[in-house]
Amino acid sequence: MRSLNRRRWLAIGLASVLLVGLPSIVAASHSWGGYHWARTSNPFTLQLDDNVSSAWDGYLAKASSDWTKSSVLHTKVAIGTSNPRKCRATLGRVEVCNAGYGNTGWLGVAQIWITGGTHIVQGTVKVNDTYFNTSTYNTPAWRQMVMCQEIGHTFGLDHQDENFTNTNLGTCMDYTNDPSGTAGTNGTLANTSPNQHDYDELGIIYLHLDSTTTVGAVVASSPSLDGSDWGRQVRVSKDGRTSVFTKADGHGNAIITYVTWAD
Repeated sequence: MRSLNRRRWLAIGLASVLLVGLPSIVAASHSWGGYHWARTSNPFTLQLDDNVSSAWDGYLAKASSDWTKSSVLHTKVAIGTSNPRKCRATLGRVEVCNAGYGNTGWLGVAQIWITGGTHIVQGTVKVNDTYFNTSTYNTPAWRQMVMCQEIGHTFGLDHQDENFTNTNLGTCMDYTNDPSGTAGTNGTLANTSPNQHDYDELGIIYLHLDSTTTVGAVVASSPSLDGSDWGRQVRVSKDGRTSVFTKADGHGNAIITYVTWAD
């Protein structure tokens, strides 16, 4: 594992699990370990709390609109009350924040809190202005891809592909060196919105219904965990560019964090 000062963290993602037995949408295969929001009916609406500046409002709004095209999951942007720098999680919703978090090396971070093994109870998304204010990343395509991807992770989605040099798949859940698809290095598709593969996967993840719900302001139990500590690394990709971390409290609750590294 290379030293952290030689890497830039691009985003947090999630661990992939292949789901089978559903012939109509078997092509979808990027669930994150079966993690999902518990709910008693579909479609359900997940609140995204807006703690971002005006420079990010449009990107958050578009990501919300894009993901709401899912047949099982809709999102609603609401006024946030979290301090953007701390971006503390709130039960039953996703807090979305931006700030100059410093030379941490990461562009975006998404975290989900899990209870009962699979149920998401809260989530956070952070985008780092320290890097987005540089000429390399201060582009509409980079901002939109990272915002869309991090929000997608909080639903229980993994990446479709983690090779930065492969041809773009036309989804924000695909890593790329050219999210706009205009540089000629990764094909011509833009990786700034979900594609049908993502919507199909959400249909698999949220096919079954639960007897209780974790969506909204009140849930039965809450993991008392600090999202600033990633815990133990449990997976690293062969090329060393992605890692998965987990932190558990010993009572069935956990925070799971996926880091994607760049040279």
